[in-house]
Amino acid sequence: MRIRKAGFVAAAISLLVTTAAIGDTAAKGETSHQFTYAWPFSEQDTMQPRGGTTKGPAVVLDTKPSPAWEALRDSGISTFERDRHAILAMAGPYRTSFDFIETIGFIAAYAPDRPYQSWGTEYVYVVSDEPKFISLQHIIVMFFETADGEISEPVVVKHWRQDWRYEDRDLYVYAGHNTWRYERRSRKAAKGTWSQAVFQVDDSPRYEAIGKWRHDGNYSSWQSENTWRPLPRREFSVRNDYHVLSGTNRHTVTPTGWVQEEDNLKLVLNDDGKPLANSPYLAREAGLNRYERIVDHDFSAGDKYWDKTAPFWADVRHAWQSVFERRETFTLKQTVDDKRMFDMLFKYADNLDDQEKYDSATGRAFVATILKRFIE
Repeated sequence: MRIRKAGFVAAAISLLVTTAAIGDTAAKGETSHQFTYAWPFSEQDTMQPRGGTTKGPAVVLDTKPSPAWEALRDSGISTFERDRHAILAMAGPYRTSFDFIETIGFIAAYAPDRPYQSWGTEYVYVVSDEPKFISLQHIIVMFFETADGEISEPVVVKHWRQDWRYEDRDLYVYAGHNTWRYERRSRKAAKGTWSQAVFQVDDSPRYEAIGKWRHDGNYSSWQSENTWRPLPRREFSVRNDYHVLSGTNRHTVTPTGWVQEEDNLKLVLNDDGKPLANSPYLAREAGLNRYERIVDHDFSAGDKYWDKTAPFWADVRHAWQSVFERRETFTLKQTVDDKRMFDMLFKYADNLDDQEKYDSATGRAFVATILKRFIE
């Protein structure tokens, strides 16, 4: 069975912008009570959160501390191993929630944009687990409730990826205007740190930063340095008044999941990729993304998709690694012939459903052709 129907890829990749899989209370048709801090004197309808409205079946939260959490609390392991346990604890099945709100404005006559809220269900797979390198791939597996109360077939979408590397000195950082550049760190700066590199759905780079894990009793959290990030889909699909998110990223492991917090400044650049001299900042934004472990959710469609397409996506990652090794800087085109890169790669991956065995040589040749068309 093909998970995605023809023509659905673009819509599916925007799930977290245009739809929401609502669990528990909302899925049962009960009254939902939502309390959001900030802007209490704004007209209520002007601050109504944008995001998703589609409903899904209820999910069951896992209320017991996970084995990964228990392993993280082991007093007999080194700090390095505790770091590794914390990263690996982010793998597994989750109900995800995404909340973003502007908290401060820095321009005259500033009016806050509507907050953003969305939900989903996804599985985080361990792609690689080496002593000093861990790679985690997020796969969305969502079910939707139709108007007549029926539950849809599963919708599977390859989502973002996070790579963690210990004492990493070679980073690719975002430089604005859809451009990335290589940056070399000193041994002193990298000592005891882990880099987190985040990749888009097509495995193109998004951002990378270094930071340290802090473990204190029942608290395990990684805090990044300040870093630039391109606008996420929730923003560039509706905004064109700024160019970069400049901020920090914090990952905190909990007994039943993990939480990602963002503290972002919305930054305006000139044509040379430099912050505007007099008014570089538009607003400050707070982000809170919760990953809550769930049980009894059917992720088998995601397992099937990843089992079938993983060799292809490994070749995509290999092709990108070759780019990083050859180029000090590069710029990505948004579209080629009115198509986005992920459209082309997703279509190729979907067609693997009908093949008995993946041909790596053919796949690598295809990926090389696509990257050559999009990279400047």
